[in-house]
Amino acid sequence: MTRHLRRTALLTAVSALAGLALTAAPTTATAAGPHTPARQALPDQAPSLRELPEPPDAVKARELLADLVVADEDDVPGYSRSKFPHWVTQYGTCDTREVTLQRDGQGVVQDDQCRAVSGTWYSEYDGLTIDSASRIDIDHVVPLKEAWRSGASEWSTPERRAFANDLVHSQLIAVSYSSNRKKGDKDPGNWKPSLQSYWCTYSRAWISVKATYQLTANPAEAAALSEMLDTCDV
Repeated sequence: MTRHLRRTALLTAVSALAGLALTAAPTTATAAGPHTPARQALPDQAPSLRELPEPPDAVKARELLADLVVADEDDVPGYSRSKFPHWVTQYGTCDTREVTLQRDGQGVVQDDQCRAVSGTWYSEYDGLTIDSASRIDIDHVVPLKEAWRSGASEWSTPERRAFANDLVHSQLIAVSYSSNRKKGDKDPGNWKPSLQSYWCTYSRAWISVKATYQLTANPAEAAALSEMLDTCDV
């Protein structure tokens, strides 16, 4: 895909986010390369999406996996979570974390500061149902440090900000605190959700994010992703 076509596709994905009405500020692309979606103008209402945005199906995911650059990944020095600014304001007083909690939960009640004060969340990684937002983490499907060592170290801060707060692609999901801590910054070659029934969705989501942002995959990661795709019903 050419740079122009990729940029156009990402702009379309951003503007189509659940049919949201956008603020008067226009949606504009960042000045950097094609691996980053355009910055989102902030919506004036909550998203109507429910759960993780659907990644490509298994057939398409295999095509995307085959197109990923497979290379050994060095632990590039200089990483810091602060280089991926999050959680940013999405609308009103609601930041990315609170928007994801509302999107992924059931019966979520928020206070006047958009904080989730009640609700239940099902953690797809380990099958736990949790009734306290304080025990929920918002996981980056492709962890920030994993992105850093597979290409994001060369991005600008605005590009990393877009990646860390991406609600359009299958990058953010509410999961149990414990499962997210076990995962850490590991790729699928070193960690998979304990619920094998979620491997299909997880691998499709991971591949989609890596392809969208033109990140590399190491050999063990690519092999694990292919194995997880084998669990898909196609």
